[in-house]
Amino acid sequence: MNKPLCLLLAAVLSLSLMPVGWAADNTPPEGFTAVFNGKDLSGWKGLVANPKVRATMTPDQLAQAQEKADESMRAHWRVEDGAFVFDGKGQSLCTGKDYGDFEMYVDWKILPRGDSGIYLRGTPQVQIWDRAEGSGGLYNNQKNPRNPTKAADNPVGQWNTFYIKMIGERVTIKLNGELVVDNVVLENYWERDKPIYPTGQIELQNHGNTLWFKNVYIREIPR
Repeated sequence: MNKPLCLLLAAVLSLSLMPVGWAADNTPPEGFTAVFNGKDLSGWKGLVANPKVRATMTPDQLAQAQEKADESMRAHWRVEDGAFVFDGKGQSLCTGKDYGDFEMYVDWKILPRGDSGIYLRGTPQVQIWDRAEGSGGLYNNQKNPRNPTKAADNPVGQWNTFYIKMIGERVTIKLNGELVVDNVVLENYWERDKPIYPTGQIELQNHGNTLWFKNVYIREIPR
């Protein structure tokens, strides 16, 4: 085999082994859907209360609250260089669709002392922060493990990639390719005496600081 062909094959192989976070932006893996178009806030909405409260609202009440929440969303979330950017004010950013069982990839970045998270089915949370124990734990768990098994964060200011899989009430998480949560129950923060809700929106959490998210890919898993 000649040298140029060997070099070409080596390059192709190296690309195939790259993690999703290294692929071209907004290029979902096979079977996944990009739920953020990298251009605007289409398909996303502002946060209205929490699942327990929303369940008590009439359709008219919910519509009115959603209109106000969307106004706040547009004031504090924007898209810049293909990423969601949060200015540290306002509320969380939510998918326009509810999800049951799914796999998800999302890239995120924070500043020093940053704090955020990913709510699954409207429930906190897959932790994101600048702390020694690392991100990816199920922070609000009380009975089940809440901390990641290792710290796998990239240095603050660099992009990180979560892989999240949720089947029933159990969650598995990889951070930058490292397993940090292995099939752990996510508890219902809003109603501790009940299991996690069967469906719900995914939320990118506001926590009073500047945040970045991009490459949000989801594959729904039929039950």
